[in-house]
Amino acid sequence: MSNSSLESIARKMRHLDIATFTTLTDGGALGSRPMSNNGDVEYDGNSYYFTHESTRMVRDIARNPQVSLGFEGMDGLHIAVTGKAEVIQDKAAFEAHWVPDLDNWFDQGVDTPGLVLLKVKAQRVKYWQGEEDGEWVA
Repeated sequence: MSNSSLESIARKMRHLDIATFTTLTDGGALGSRPMSNNGDVEYDGNSYYFTHESTRMVRDIARNPQVSLGFEGMDGLHIAVTGKAEVIQDKAAFEAHWVPDLDNWFDQGVDTPGLVLLKVKAQRVKYWQGEEDGEWVA
């Protein structure tokens, strides 16, 4: 596997929206669910996802912030991100990452009670695309 720059991997990720977001549950099992980054795909090593503070995912992250994200794109592109997640409850951060489509999920916008923003800071990113592969490590 070759070393890659974060910028070269970010170009591959440019249009990827849906990730499989995996946490470690309190029972030691892996919990995975599809999550949208809401088109916030200008990848700089950080990924952002909105959810409710009452979700199992938030409880999992509070216990163990190590998470993984899996992306699949066109032309056989597969990307695996491992990193640390943090739960953000700052309205200014909500506004910085808010897009109008989120109103379909959170009816009071950034003022939705219990709204949180999950930030995943990548520690390692690997990709595979046909015969090509690469890796970036923070």
